[in-house]
Amino acid sequence: MNFRHTVALAFSLLLCVNTFAQRTETVPFGDFEQWTVRNIKESAILGGETKTIYALAPADTVDRNEVFDYANTIWSSSNAYAVVAGITKTSCSVSPENGPDGLCAKLESKYVSLKVAGIVNIRLFAGGSLYWGRMLEPIRGISEPYSYIDWGIPFDRRPSALVLDYKSVVPNTGKIVKGTRTVDGYDPEEIILLLQNRSEDADGHIHVKRVGTAAIQIDRTSDGWVKDLRIPVIYGDARKSRLYEDFMDLRDIYYAVNGKGKNVSIPEEGWAVPGEAVTHAIISITSGSQNGLSGAVGNVLWIDNVRLEYE
Repeated sequence: MNFRHTVALAFSLLLCVNTFAQRTETVPFGDFEQWTVRNIKESAILGGETKTIYALAPADTVDRNEVFDYANTIWSSSNAYAVVAGITKTSCSVSPENGPDGLCAKLESKYVSLKVAGIVNIRLFAGGSLYWGRMLEPIRGISEPYSYIDWGIPFDRRPSALVLDYKSVVPNTGKIVKGTRTVDGYDPEEIILLLQNRSEDADGHIHVKRVGTAAIQIDRTSDGWVKDLRIPVIYGDARKSRLYEDFMDLRDIYYAVNGKGKNVSIPEEGWAVPGEAVTHAIISITSGSQNGLSGAVGNVLWIDNVRLEYE
């Protein structure tokens, strides 16, 4: 049994140990003290430089152009190792940084320049995101970036809240980037926890119901670090809660690898009935809330001490 499929058991054991000491538990790697450093050599046509990207995983350094092994972590990020039309390229929008309690994660929305033969040919938007799941490397294109992600992990607990520390910079210029164009728009940062019930039919379709929802959007620059932000989990139909916001609605953007080994779209089909089991969870923390290659340049979100709270 690999690391990913033992997470639910580990959470259970940690909770038992901490029952009388505290009501929260840090999720694996949620203190951001361990990172794998990946040094990847880009193609000669792009300059042939070795670029560094980071993975939230056991401390290690990998000096090879190879896909990342997610056997020992539940986290992935927007940091990308791409091979498109035979050209190797990297992108790094999530990195470790010194915070008030050791290392934290810095998620940044910025332009990434693509240089061919020393000339800047194009600038693309890249947002910063950390999430539970895995990137299916190497990336072969940019038309549907979410289709290269296997979203979520096996999970069977029922937490009462997602708790974490954060610091934000949100310029709110009223402009966002869509691909290579700048248009009018609004792009708050976003932190979500989705609890799902998934089942797969004989044809490999994965059916998903939303069991629990914890979500918040951050639309302003914080006054330094905000400690112990608590985002409550709403069970059942979140639309019936006084806490409901439009961004908490069912989503159709996610993908997951089915039993046949194919990454398939997994739109949430409805709200779970009371008491329905949790089978999977997604935590997604992003420097913006636009989908794909769109967002506000200049957004920065620092995250630390990600925990789950239980009654």
